[in-house]
Parts: sequence; C-alpha cells; structure tokens
Amino acid sequence: MIELKTPAEIDRMHVAGRFVAEVLTEVGRLADVGVNLMDLEHHVRGMIKRRGAESCYWDYAPSFGKGPFRNVICLSVNDAVLHGLPHDYTLRDGDVLTADIAVGIDGWVADSARTIVVGTAAEEDLRLIRATEEALEAAIEAARPGNRLGDISAAIYAVASGYGYPVNTEFGGHGIGRTMHEDLHVPNKGRAGRGLKLQPGLTLALEPWFARTTDRIVYDPDGWTIRSADGSRTAHSEHTVAITEDGPLVLTRRESKGA
Repeated sequence: MIELKTPAEIDRMHVAGRFVAEVLTEVGRLADVGVNLMDLEHHVRGMIKRRGAESCYWDYAPSFGKGPFRNVICLSVNDAVLHGLPHDYTLRDGDVLTADIAVGIDGWVADSARTIVVGTAAEEDLRLIRATEEALEAAIEAARPGNRLGDISAAIYAVASGYGYPVNTEFGGHGIGRTMHEDLHVPNKGRAGRGLKLQPGLTLALEPWFARTTDRIVYDPDGWTIRSADGSRTAHSEHTVAITEDGPLVLTRRESKGA
C-alpha cells in the first residue's frame, strides 16, 4: 500500500534526513588510511544514541539477508557495494568506501548513501562515483508530479549508459516513510512514460549503484555483503526524496559541496 505523506509529515522526515546527512558527513571526515571499519561503526552508534534516534538496521532481518543485522551502518569496501557488514578491516590508501545508513526519529525515517575514496584516488574510481552522483541527480530531477516511475528509472539508466556502466536491477530504490522499506520498488533501469504516476506526498529513496564492468552480484559468507561478481570496483549514491507540488525535495542533502 502506497501512503502519500502530508507536508507536515514530510517535514518530520526532513528532521531525520538532516541527521542522516550529518552522520554521512562525519563518516566522510573520519574515514582515512589506518581507520578500522569498526571504529566508524561505534562512532555512528554514539551519534545515534546521543541524538535519541533509532537505527533502522539493528535487528533488521529481511528475506535476502542472513539476519539479524547487528550494526547501525553499512560499510562496503572496493568491490563491495551494498549491505556491507562492518568488520575488523583497516582502510588502506586508495580504498573505495560506501557508507549507507537509515535512521528513524520520532517515527519517521530517512535513508542515504555516499561513496568516497580513502587517501589517493584513482581517476577510474572517481569517474565511477561521479556517474552514480550524476545518475542520482538525474533521478531526483525526474521525480516530479505528473511524471511516471519509469521516468526515474530511465534517467538513472541513461547516465549509466552514457558512462558505459552496466546496471543491475535486483536492488534499487524504494518507498520510505514510517519504515525504511515501503511499497514501490524503483529499479535503476526502466522505460520513460511507464509505471505509477508520481504524485505530491510520495516519498522515495533513490539509489543508483554501479559496478565498473558487470551487472552481476555475489554474496559474502556473512550473508549480507554484496559484491560485484567479477571483483570490479563499485559505487553507490542515495538520497531520500519527497515529491511536492513544487517538485522534488531532497530530505538528506548534505551541506558540503557535491552533496
């Protein structure tokens, strides 16, 4: 069932969104050569506790995971792209790190992800990250009243195709609001003009993610971490977006440049 949110409810989601943006900004600041993923995990746990927020990941046990998930943030490195289980790993120069987090505040949820390079960045990694960021902005631009869900998917795929990256459709965006995953799957590939007509009050987590040379995925033995099947590097960008009468409103926008 699709629930359209009122302007007041969107404002409450925006509160959660601002905090999610703050967390991802802090993770980007702290992630450096020599930093352990578990240090980042515990730092974020502290931020969530101090804010009085609730992790959407802790004890999460969907059908696709080997649950329950017992961390508050997904941290995926290099060829890992989704649902990365934080573990005892020390970041190295040139690592590609994706951080993905969803939290609830006063009953309303926001979800966002970003990919960064730790230390020295290779141009091909920056290009891959840039492609996901541009695809996300194209998706946001398409999230307007009167458009169709397929317009969002097609916008993402057009950017991926322009960069020459394949697109996986098993995992994509989703509805969001009172819970992390609500009705509507938003694939990262689709046909313009098709699908549900977009209306004000619809809230979506839009999340293009690409691997450099494959659209196939594999799971780690931990049952959660998803990697590119061929070991190529990956990137993932995500924002929670509300469709309003005036167009798309990004609820998880970070204040820094390139947010």
